[in-house]
Amino acid sequence: MKKITLSLAVASALVYGSTQNVQSIQYEGMIHISEAVAKRLNEVKVGEPLDPIAVDKTVKNFFDQGYFEDVWADENDGKVTFHFKEKPIISKIELKGYKENDEEATKGLLQIEKGALYDEKRLEGAKKRIIDALSTDGKIDSVVEIDTEKLENGSMHVTFIVNEGEEIIIKKLRYAGVLTQDSGDFDSMIANKEEQFMGWLWGRNDGKMKVAELQYDPLRIRDFYMQNGYLDAKIDEPFVAVDFDHYTAEMSYNIFEGDVYRVSDILIFQDTAVIDDKELLDVIALEKNKPFNIKTFREDADRIKTKIADLGYAYVQVQPDLKKDKEGKSVDVVYRINPGKKVRIRNVIVSGNNRTLDRVVRRELFLAPGDLYSMTNLKDSRNAIGRTGYFESNTIEEKRIDDESMDLIVQTKEAPTGNIQLGGGYGSFGGILLSVAVSDRNIFGSGINVGLNLERSQRTSNYSFNISNPRLNDSDFSGNFSVYNSSTEYDSYSVASLGTSVGIGHRFNRYWSGYMGYNYSKNDYSDFDTLTLTSEQLRYYESYAKSSLIVSATFDNTDDYYIPREGYAFSQSFEKAGLGGDADFIKSRTTFGAYKGLQKLTDFDLILRYKARFNYAEESGYLPLNEKFYMGGIGSVRGYQGYSISPTDGVDSNGKPNKIGGTQTFSNSFELSVPLVPEARMRATAFVDYGMIGEKSLSEIKRGGYGISLEWFSPVGPLQLVFANPIGDKPGDETTAFEFTIGQRF
Repeated sequence: MKKITLSLAVASALVYGSTQNVQSIQYEGMIHISEAVAKRLNEVKVGEPLDPIAVDKTVKNFFDQGYFEDVWADENDGKVTFHFKEKPIISKIELKGYKENDEEATKGLLQIEKGALYDEKRLEGAKKRIIDALSTDGKIDSVVEIDTEKLENGSMHVTFIVNEGEEIIIKKLRYAGVLTQDSGDFDSMIANKEEQFMGWLWGRNDGKMKVAELQYDPLRIRDFYMQNGYLDAKIDEPFVAVDFDHYTAEMSYNIFEGDVYRVSDILIFQDTAVIDDKELLDVIALEKNKPFNIKTFREDADRIKTKIADLGYAYVQVQPDLKKDKEGKSVDVVYRINPGKKVRIRNVIVSGNNRTLDRVVRRELFLAPGDLYSMTNLKDSRNAIGRTGYFESNTIEEKRIDDESMDLIVQTKEAPTGNIQLGGGYGSFGGILLSVAVSDRNIFGSGINVGLNLERSQRTSNYSFNISNPRLNDSDFSGNFSVYNSSTEYDSYSVASLGTSVGIGHRFNRYWSGYMGYNYSKNDYSDFDTLTLTSEQLRYYESYAKSSLIVSATFDNTDDYYIPREGYAFSQSFEKAGLGGDADFIKSRTTFGAYKGLQKLTDFDLILRYKARFNYAEESGYLPLNEKFYMGGIGSVRGYQGYSISPTDGVDSNGKPNKIGGTQTFSNSFELSVPLVPEARMRATAFVDYGMIGEKSLSEIKRGGYGISLEWFSPVGPLQLVFANPIGDKPGDETTAFEFTIGQRF
């Protein structure tokens, strides 16, 4: 910096007789600061004697702005000039050798944009972030070099060259002092684990050391002990012996367990009594005379907070405390509560819904201006918005106004809900397929679902139109109408259907809804082999008209329509045919889904899913072949062609079995979903399916399947690609290794 030397030069001029007042002030070479800003930073004043201290302070003020490589001043006959040498601009910045193709990661590591000023401190900060990231990945001895090149136009080209270090593999992990617990249980919580045999396999421990997590692993082990009542447990920092020749390590922990503490009493103290203590005790899961559990202790504090916040006390504070009796090995659990004041919602602001109408969002909210605050209502509002399927994500920000009011700011990010598809394909069943489809689950942002589908293949045709409104006139009533014309050519017969349906539903509360609908269709069979069929079998192929009434109930408290991470979905429907027409039967359909996100447990966006379906039909006059149940494909047992698993009765003229469908079927699926490309909203899901179907009993036919599916919110809508293998398949089964769907809930 030249500012000190040159300020002294100004001071020397004063000493040798330059005592005149400042006549004018000029700025040369200044680009990034305007003259108005420069005047505010300038301590030198026109009309006053030139003060070297003021000059020096001004130069420092300019330099501290961070825009300049050098700043100095000179004086001539009362004219003071401040000179600036600007820092060069970075016109190109690159990261080589580490995360080169990950644009988001590169931005997060460098935090320097093209066009920024060249600043060595910022470059060193970026270098440190890269080394820290490599250390977190378990890489040691990593080297990051900064290569700079000054271009002809004066700008800078900066390149970070990364030489990744080696990973340390933990070959041995020992625990000293473990007397009552199974040290193998620690693996489920610690980040640094001993390498297992074939650790490179998915689900096995590869033993790679995560240096940044070493300081937290002792806390995780201690938390495990405290979940089992060991309040005096102490876990020392791990001793790590590294062999730098082979990049392996041995680790050891010294553990003092102590004794188990039991809960002697549970005490609640409210600064202001706003609720009966008994109501709070009812939500507490810890029990007297049982071992203390730190996890339950924390969850109880959250449940107390929610209970009081649901009464309007948005700013309630719950301070949990423990009073240990070391001699008696017992602990009093204490919750001190400061409820604050009741808070009302002043305003609700909706943003991000560039397409969807405000009222479509607001009708899903359980809090409105003037309402008392409720934490449960706030959470349920977020989930309700997510269940619409109109938005990729949503948050509700609580903006505090004062002690008794707040604004709610609903931030939404819209998801694509409509698409036009013109396409073709080839399937093993239908052959060449041509299709035109227009659909929108949120047409014109109104929340109304409209779909038109025209599809034709060598063996199938399907033409349909449907429209539904989940909230008629923004009420709790829903309505739907559809009309369709379809035909399918099976191996043994063909069937053509023409029908329509209409219905109305009602939402009873935020989770439960009901529906009643009417369906009418004409169904004609053709191309079946009358010569090989018995008179009993021929009744399966009688053309018929169906007139039926459908009633159903649905429960859904999940947090998202397409990819739920929490909650349950249940539905039960009954269909009674025989209100006119030829068909006369009763059908029952039951579905269940449970979803559990493991983000908090694993620090990774894992989702567990369980889905089950049970169907039952009983003939009360005539149950047509087309109304029975079949398994196979997406929605039941993957690895088999759609609707290919069925009871049979004899064979046709080609020697293929006559499939007559089942009257009862059960299928279920276990799934584990993991993010694949988060920025593209792409996930991979491993699954296992198992199902049963029969005419007289469920145990007649049993099949399973397993595989992996790719779930992607593609430009044409939610796309699911399924790669499956059958389990327990028999000769003659119609298996398939690949299927896909567009637009369905994952």
